[in-house]
Amino acid sequence: MKPIYQILSPVIGELVWDQHPSDNLLAYQFAYLNYIQIKYSSNLLEARQGFTRLSLFWKNIKSQQQFVEQVSDIELIPLPLSNTLWQVPVCYEPEFGQDLNALAASKNLSLTELIQIHSNPIYRIHFFGFLPGFFYLNGLSPLLHTPRKSVPILAVPPGSVAIGGYQTGIYPMQSPGGWHIIGRSPIAFFDSTKPIPVWAKPGERIQFVPISGTQFRNWKQSYPKSASQ
Repeated sequence: MKPIYQILSPVIGELVWDQHPSDNLLAYQFAYLNYIQIKYSSNLLEARQGFTRLSLFWKNIKSQQQFVEQVSDIELIPLPLSNTLWQVPVCYEPEFGQDLNALAASKNLSLTELIQIHSNPIYRIHFFGFLPGFFYLNGLSPLLHTPRKSVPILAVPPGSVAIGGYQTGIYPMQSPGGWHIIGRSPIAFFDSTKPIPVWAKPGERIQFVPISGTQFRNWKQSYPKSASQ
């Protein structure tokens, strides 16, 4: 699965795959990212991952030119993805999900149906972005795809689980946000005081586990349970 390379500026370019986000595409992205970071480490300033692209920031014009001359010869096999599965508790109640009722009504779903549709899939973490510890997840059911809000909320509480476009995600800290909030998790998603501030890594998986409001208020664990399947 070869990408094309697009030059955006003399020192910035992107590897782009004409594919929908998937586990297979992610495995190839990891292979290219690993290869580039090793072979071109002395020429590369930064590599940023998206759902279908890798953005590369080069130290100078010559570095990008060298890569352009060689990129068509790169032949890689996909890297295996992690089997780690994190079970993230979420309270899907209007107290913690201010947009839950409105979103369910817009989809002609009951709250039970919406919660089931959202919590049944196993999601794959593709990359982090927007905020430290903000997971970009793939796997949301098309039944729940919803355009982002036209007017963002100024202060989304940390741990809020939300839907925006074809994605679902979790706000790791309080911030403005334009996604539809359907619940909240009682655990921490980013802790700058820890040696590893985020407990999950790209390539690992997330499953949302519904809990009650009482369980949310009494929750003691800092991190979710992990399992392998």
